[in-house]
Amino acid sequence: MTGLYDLHTHTLVSDGEMLPVELIRRMSVIGYTTVAITDHVDATNTRSVVENLQVLRTSAGHFGVHLLCGVEITHVPPVEIPSLAELAKNSGADIVLVHGETLVEPVAPGTNHAACACPLVDVLAHPGLISASDVKLAAENGLALELTSRGGHNRANGHVAKLAREHGCMLVVDSDAHAPHDLLDERARISIARGAGLDEQECRQVMSLNIKQWLSR
Repeated sequence: MTGLYDLHTHTLVSDGEMLPVELIRRMSVIGYTTVAITDHVDATNTRSVVENLQVLRTSAGHFGVHLLCGVEITHVPPVEIPSLAELAKNSGADIVLVHGETLVEPVAPGTNHAACACPLVDVLAHPGLISASDVKLAAENGLALELTSRGGHNRANGHVAKLAREHGCMLVVDSDAHAPHDLLDERARISIARGAGLDEQECRQVMSLNIKQWLSR
């Protein structure tokens, strides 16, 4: 599963502006082949969000998009992250994100560490000024760190890219899209990666990830 991907998007199910199928349609027109819908969850809605999203797989396929049913575990006590990640995967989630310690929201300290230590977490979204020790832990568990285009969250992209390079941690480029104007074409994705300090070879590597192979780790 290669091609244009976005592993972090939101819909009306949480705080986005689009119906899930509208998001898929708009992304298919831009040229995406893999899209993860990852609406915000906590203990109250993890199971229902994942199970309700399953019915969209057929519609996504008609538009030529491989849908990854996912969640973004958001603002929960760090100690709850492993159990919620397990609940999401047991409910059928293809991908689990954790809302990292961005510089612009009051995310609980220890969230980055709890996510990086959990083998069931796939992506740590906008991890802010993540520590080197947590990046090393993420690399050991095959977890990807996110370079994001979202305003505010993207302030630490350069820091994230630098530590990921130093410790051999996987990077992904995501939009964290909430509205149509948030969607990225290929050129915009490359700009985000280059702006974070990746060279041309590193950009090609990040842009051409085999998502299916990585998620089956």
